[in-house]
Amino acid sequence: MKASLLKEEFKTNKYDEMLKDLYEDASLVDYQKDRYANALDKFIELYGDENVSIYSAAGRSEISGNHTDHQHGCVLAGSINLDAIGVVARQDDVINVVSDSFNIAPIHLNDLDKKDEEEGTSEGLIRGVVSKLKELGYNIGGFKAFITSDVLVGAGLSSSAAFETIIGTIIDGLYNDMSIDMVTIAKVGQYAENVYFGKPCGLMDQCACAVGGLISIDFKDTEHPVVNHVDVDFSKYDHSLCIVDTKGSHADLTDAYGAIPAEMKDVAHYFGKEFLREVDEKEFFDHLADVREAVKNDREILRAIHFFKENARVPQIVEALNNDDFDLFKKLIKESGNSSYKFLQNVYADFDYKHQAVSAGLALSEIVLGDHGVSRVHGGGFAGTIQAFVENDFVPEYKKEIEKLFGEGSCHVLKVRKLGGCKVVEE
Repeated sequence: MKASLLKEEFKTNKYDEMLKDLYEDASLVDYQKDRYANALDKFIELYGDENVSIYSAAGRSEISGNHTDHQHGCVLAGSINLDAIGVVARQDDVINVVSDSFNIAPIHLNDLDKKDEEEGTSEGLIRGVVSKLKELGYNIGGFKAFITSDVLVGAGLSSSAAFETIIGTIIDGLYNDMSIDMVTIAKVGQYAENVYFGKPCGLMDQCACAVGGLISIDFKDTEHPVVNHVDVDFSKYDHSLCIVDTKGSHADLTDAYGAIPAEMKDVAHYFGKEFLREVDEKEFFDHLADVREAVKNDREILRAIHFFKENARVPQIVEALNNDDFDLFKKLIKESGNSSYKFLQNVYADFDYKHQAVSAGLALSEIVLGDHGVSRVHGGGFAGTIQAFVENDFVPEYKKEIEKLFGEGSCHVLKVRKLGGCKVVEE
């Protein structure tokens, strides 16, 4: 369908129910209608009034399993109702993408080799996703797209994973009839981020963005991660999921992120293993003094302790949700946050101790919330966001107090949405 006609259909309320189902919040329908219409206008401005389709990829919120995925551990995460959407049309041999205000250089399909100068860029992510899909034997082809995202950049909601997912989903929809398994889309995104973008990361972000819903993931076999949906509606517990953007900068944090898996692996190597998931926890604690003497880095020991306890905590949290024991769920979330703060130590960067926005947010949250909720560091840490589960009636008070510190609009009340990467509207 022509972009102009599709825009009119959004304006005439044809897609209202679809938007309500996709974003899990009737109050967002008008906002999303305007957002989609504006995206269609932008596509027309860039490329002309062509037949288009629309794709979406969700951001994600990690519930538990902080920095366990890269050690082949377990996580619990959910896709959220902040997403990237792309208005897309086919074309031959080249990919042209404008993403919000970023005019990304064309990617020619006859040149998909990694380029060192593209590390840390959107071009690198696109080239990496398409290259890996081709390597896996899937059909690839060109397209032109306008992509806009309301997933907060650099805030721990996986804006890069959402971008990787939407690129993979577009290729899937245009050239593979939406036949590619979403876990494969996730693994392709991780490959692009690790190899072409140059950022070490596990698979959790991409899985949560691509698969959708609230999911538990066991990465013991990373080639075949076990993904299970957890059927829970947080609204029935009269609590809301709040994500607070503490406005901290992620600049210069790559080494801080990279040190976590490197240090955990260093402990694993003492036992002749590559990842901590392969190390017996009892053997680790039985030989704790010997490991400490060998690695000569107490932070490595503490981070290994975090892994063992956090990895065991994930199935406990899943069980609590399955048993409708929300009080136990909150208790375990608080334990998870304490472990990240004290043992994993990813709440602020030690080389920049004067900037502790996440620490300040957690301190204020604990004081303000009292018995009305729990909070913890969210995602990779060091900067970005904190997560809070807050009693519905107390959300306005929490939002008011936390925004005094971080500014109006810094507290986002989110929903877990059912779909991750998906085709929203057919061509």
